[in-house]
Amino acid sequence: MTNFQINFSGSISELFLNKGIRDFKSACNFIANLPYRRNSAKSNIYCVLEESAGTCSTKHLTLRKLALENNHEEVKLLTGIFKMDAEYSVLIKNTLEEKHLSYIPEAHNYLEIEGQYYDFTKRRSTYNDFKNKLILEKETEYDRIIEEKTALHQNFLKEWISMKNIPYTFEEIWDIREKCIQDLQFNIRK
Repeated sequence: MTNFQINFSGSISELFLNKGIRDFKSACNFIANLPYRRNSAKSNIYCVLEESAGTCSTKHLTLRKLALENNHEEVKLLTGIFKMDAEYSVLIKNTLEEKHLSYIPEAHNYLEIEGQYYDFTKRRSTYNDFKNKLILEKETEYDRIIEEKTALHQNFLKEWISMKNIPYTFEEIWDIREKCIQDLQFNIRK
């Protein structure tokens, strides 16, 4: 993986340096070891470092911003839509079976660096967890990720419901997805 020294080249860089984190690889490990939790103000670029927690979106946008501050454009931020099924996590099996769904499309963020993919959502996250389930992948930017990810995900779900003749409304599918996310909480926090 690309590694570089962090310079005093921006506000995110300064926050990492103040924590004694001097290089990108150490920053990635630090982020991966933070608890998974939705942030109170995910539009705040500093939320992960201020709250010592984050989601796939906020954790990876922080790393993308850090890379940009240090002139490393090769660190790309991606949004993928993948088939979240019981194979991905047995913790959602009951919810999916109860709703007669084999999977539900879920949006996820991760990094691509010089053709290699990395997931720093949690300590043991890897791209291999979902790569064979990817349906769609799109590059995005740290300052647009929150809005773009939600819009991409919701639009995809609406099309999926229509194309696959899913017997639920968009609102019902979104609620089922939220239940699956709740089911995953224990697993994601590890």
